[in-house]
Amino acid sequence: MASETFTFYVQPWYRKSPYFEATKRAGCKSWGLYNHMLLPTLYDDPVSEYWALLNDVTMWDVSVERCVEITGRDAFELTNLITCRDLTTCEVWQCKYVLITAADGGIVNDPVMLRLGEHHFWLALADRDALLYAAGVAAGRGMEVTIHEADVAPMQIQGPRSKDVIGALFGDAVRDLRYYWCAEAEVDGIPVVVSRTGWTGEVGYEIYLRDSSRGDDLWERVRQAGEPFGIRAIAPSEARRIEAGIFNYGSDMRLEDTPFHISGLEKFVELEQEHDFMGRAALARLAELGVDRKLVGIDIEGAPMTDEGALNDFWPVRASEGMPIGRVTAAAWSPRLDRNVGFAWVPSSHMADGTALEIDAPQGTRPATVVALPFVDPRKDIPKG
Repeated sequence: MASETFTFYVQPWYRKSPYFEATKRAGCKSWGLYNHMLLPTLYDDPVSEYWALLNDVTMWDVSVERCVEITGRDAFELTNLITCRDLTTCEVWQCKYVLITAADGGIVNDPVMLRLGEHHFWLALADRDALLYAAGVAAGRGMEVTIHEADVAPMQIQGPRSKDVIGALFGDAVRDLRYYWCAEAEVDGIPVVVSRTGWTGEVGYEIYLRDSSRGDDLWERVRQAGEPFGIRAIAPSEARRIEAGIFNYGSDMRLEDTPFHISGLEKFVELEQEHDFMGRAALARLAELGVDRKLVGIDIEGAPMTDEGALNDFWPVRASEGMPIGRVTAAAWSPRLDRNVGFAWVPSSHMADGTALEIDAPQGTRPATVVALPFVDPRKDIPKG
């Protein structure tokens, strides 16, 4: 079944990235919508882009990771309240992957948090209006904070040669940042924050541009610094993020899902901390009683899921030709593993590794098997390297 195509008109309320014109020059062929902004989704082909990420160095426009900035006297109290992680262990200039939770334990968002000061935080968001949630919690508790969307536009530099590119741009101090730490820097007067983070499971950095008027300038500086190392612009790699067990908010998980429902996110619920947080009581109950369903990893048999075999919608999951019991939320061909990998929601009765499933794909039924996550590098030795 061929993918449907149609004309998409860019309207004024679809925001463009500060790197938009640069991505067009770099050969971007398609865009999607994410956080009310246009996100590059393809330059060449997914397999070619995948190998560039694994073997060389790549640059991505991810300005869609809108940064909620929280400052003021109660900034720490608010940020610590809305996430189930214990931020008392987070130092200034440290980053953390955090889960913002609602009163019932549901996941509101799963941003990377950057602590820029004692009372200064950025939340680099997935696709959801979490700013409104944070503002509502703060208002309801009378907290003294300022919350707004910062003039910040992230780009990612990912791949084994990313350290060379960052070193050429900013020097050894930034190049040698520890995993999940960040620092202020500048290049040719362009102000940025650089973090040792990324959406790939590879060695990588994110450059947070602090002046959106300099987007084209920064893109060109990065491109020129990366030329000796074979840098190329790509879109976020679906195959690589699935391999790494990285989830996409909106498709893999939503507000009705808690961290205990998602394989691998349980460890980010820090119930033993001294301070209270939104959803703590609900999550404590789930920790004791267990969950009725789970997002798990799956191997999917059949032809490589590229082009017309790619996942463009949720596919039903069945158990031995029975009624649908769940859905596939993500799937892609992994060239390195030489198989199709993905995520699926299943009832707890079918979440054990080795459980046989059937997938209703548009091309026909495909056998699948529940497997452990992540598919590659469970100790994260690669990005820490």
